[in-house]
Amino acid sequence: MATRKYSKLFEPIGIGKVKIKNRIAMAPMAIGGLTTQEGGFAQRAIDYYVERAKGGVGLIITGAALVDNEIEKLPTRGTLSAAQNRDHFIETASELTQKVHAHGARIFAQLTAGLGRVLFVLGDSVPVAPSAIPHYWNPTITCRELTIEEIKRLVIKCGDAAEAVKAAGFDGIDFHGLHEGYLVDQFAIAMFNRRQDKYGGDLKQRLTLPIEILREMKNRAGRDFPVQLRLSVKSYVKDWRQGGLPCEEFKEAARDTEEGLEVARILEEAGFDAFDADAGTYDAWYWAHPPNYFEHGCYLHLTERLKKAVKVPVIVAGRMELPELAEQAVVEGKADMVVLGRGLLADPYWPNKVMAAKTKNIRPCLACHQGCLGRLISLEGPLSCAVNPACGNERDLALQPAGDIKKVIVIGGGVAGMEAARVAAIRGHTVTLYEKNDRLGGHVLTASVPSFKKDEARLLDWYKTELGELKVKINLGKKVSPELLQGEKPDVVIIATGSKPLIPDVPGINKEKVTTAIDLLLGKEKAGKAVVIVGGGLIGCETALWLAQQGKQVTIVEALKGLMQSGSTVPRPNMMMLRDLLKFHKVNVLTDTGLFEVTDDGVIVIEKSSNKTKLPADTVVIAVGLIPDRELYSSLKDSVPNLHLVGDAVEARNIMHAIWDGFEAARHI
Repeated sequence: MATRKYSKLFEPIGIGKVKIKNRIAMAPMAIGGLTTQEGGFAQRAIDYYVERAKGGVGLIITGAALVDNEIEKLPTRGTLSAAQNRDHFIETASELTQKVHAHGARIFAQLTAGLGRVLFVLGDSVPVAPSAIPHYWNPTITCRELTIEEIKRLVIKCGDAAEAVKAAGFDGIDFHGLHEGYLVDQFAIAMFNRRQDKYGGDLKQRLTLPIEILREMKNRAGRDFPVQLRLSVKSYVKDWRQGGLPCEEFKEAARDTEEGLEVARILEEAGFDAFDADAGTYDAWYWAHPPNYFEHGCYLHLTERLKKAVKVPVIVAGRMELPELAEQAVVEGKADMVVLGRGLLADPYWPNKVMAAKTKNIRPCLACHQGCLGRLISLEGPLSCAVNPACGNERDLALQPAGDIKKVIVIGGGVAGMEAARVAAIRGHTVTLYEKNDRLGGHVLTASVPSFKKDEARLLDWYKTELGELKVKINLGKKVSPELLQGEKPDVVIIATGSKPLIPDVPGINKEKVTTAIDLLLGKEKAGKAVVIVGGGLIGCETALWLAQQGKQVTIVEALKGLMQSGSTVPRPNMMMLRDLLKFHKVNVLTDTGLFEVTDDGVIVIEKSSNKTKLPADTVVIAVGLIPDRELYSSLKDSVPNLHLVGDAVEARNIMHAIWDGFEAARHI
């Protein structure tokens, strides 16, 4: 029974003639690494979706499956395909749909007709598009215009895929149509479509292709088989490969809101059963994959208008994982359903926890993209989640009770230590955690200070809740010594002592005006009006943005050729938006430049050409990196058996690696 506070979220809803038990949907997300070589759903993919069905979601929308493998050549890794081997797709999908249905959820298959100008170029192949326009990734390449015969083939292949989807037991289709600037979306946008035939021209003509595809799908799968459209209501494009921020005014170069609403009216009349709404294109990629710099509910201003323009259901994504926000959006008529993507990666049981009034137990998404989109882009590994290591590998990484209960001591209360303590306690071990400071959190305390990093604060609160319920004994303000461990006689010791700032050895570095980003964020030091930040990694850039938003005059000094090039990879949407925000807030950036000296008036910096420049500064902030703190580990490694080193104490990386380290260490005790 849903709590009264969130009762609207748990009312049933219909899309076409399909009835859905609640108003919570799982967003379509690529499942790189979870597919078979023939384009089907591997066992890991089935487990991944079934876990979300168990968690109480009403509707699952799968990652996009290709309808054709000939016109565009994509790698088999991470690619679902209803065309590569139809029988194999149906066979694997049938197992998926059967298991999802057993848990009371509905499941739609997302189908895509292709990527067009945003496809990664493989070898000497030429990307296709509606017209001969610049390729997104390499503008020196001109895309080849699709022929009429190829367009007709795509329409037929969409019908073939619709038949396969229905045969596999799916409840409907989510058409990856006018979304994120992919191929069919390129047909709909005048900026990309310069055709002179029936597929180009005014708006109605540019919508010829999605309407033909819809008719083919309905003819092949049945008039009552629901087809909803993934629609980016507004593109947020300033120019080719230039996105517009939510905080700036600009002239829309692609699809503006008014055109987006007219598109919806035309396509509703054509017969689409619902709209799966978002915003953005690759040119404004951070809108389609909103990082932490966006407010939660970042598309609601668009869907509120979309709801008034159409009569069919409108479902909305865009950082909707705060339960109060999700409920409010439905109550206020800004959407009929809420779509959770990364929120369900972080916590598959979000719906059940909301229904049971256990919202404090919801593990928050950080909008960091480190475990999901970032891994898919960088090919670092299969889809997963920074805060949920078991995401995408639910079967193998399911926590099992320990056969031999042990006394475990965890030293360090950052995320690596807290995760190790949590996992060890879940498995039944007796766990004590020591933290030398008076608060848990480690670097998360620092990270959660800026207003755009409040999800880190939510994560810290979640760990405190979980550790409390698991009855982990926590000792704050107590430094562990070898003598203390001798008295405790633990079976296992996990060292998670974290990292500390690296301080460059330059003249004047000990002056009072010099501080670290960590001390500044924690409030141990105050920044003056003019601030020089030494280090253009993620910490330096986010500190610069935080200070610039306070009205400070900020300069970043970075020794490399560009920002955020060292340390752990910053996922592309986050990097693009942060760079644009720094520019918008007039942060001065000096690259290929190092700190030479700190003076009474400011700093002297040196370029690679050896030219020196004086910069005025009231405050100099050091953010050149972190180094592991292994002092305690070094003193214990030769005398303490079953000693594990995790997190930043191994190597200073990002929050994902710290959490995953803690998880793995405790999983094997």
